[in-house]
Amino acid sequence: MRDIETFSQQFLTPSIVEGIEKKLFPELLNEKGVIKKIMRHRINYCGIDVQQEKTWSKGGFQKEKKKDSDGREYFKAKNLGIINRGVLLEPNVYLVFNLKEDAERAFAQTICLCRNEDLLHPETLTEMSEEEFNGINGFELIFSDEHNGFKVGHNRFDNANEMYGDLVVYGNPIRDGNGFA
Repeated sequence: MRDIETFSQQFLTPSIVEGIEKKLFPELLNEKGVIKKIMRHRINYCGIDVQQEKTWSKGGFQKEKKKDSDGREYFKAKNLGIINRGVLLEPNVYLVFNLKEDAERAFAQTICLCRNEDLLHPETLTEMSEEEFNGINGFELIFSDEHNGFKVGHNRFDNANEMYGDLVVYGNPIRDGNGFA
């Protein structure tokens, strides 16, 4: 059952990162449950906008046959509901690669993040140290096992196995309108 209010994830799960990696590097499509090229990631954003969305109940779609004023039959959904969805505004996603060639190849592409909510276009390609990357404000899920993190879902690329992680917040993940946190 879906809550009346839900928010976009402020972190990337292992299967989301793996999906992004498979989109950027299609030669990895046959590699299941393994992330090879994206070493780390970070997300920050300018705010959250709450929008209404039509949804179906957990039982699935149910329809009812009706007739319009001209006698034509049509179907009407019986179990629709409205939820409020918080969508990230102006998200920035930072991806870390070990190889410059992989970063350059990814930089030439765009990605869709989670249910087509966000179309991400690359802005800059920057070489930096791990210390400099750790200075970027935002949310990052450090992937772990069930003993070191909380459950973040089921991995669509790894037989729906449970995924775990530890959410780390670096600085202030909410940027102002000028791009500064």
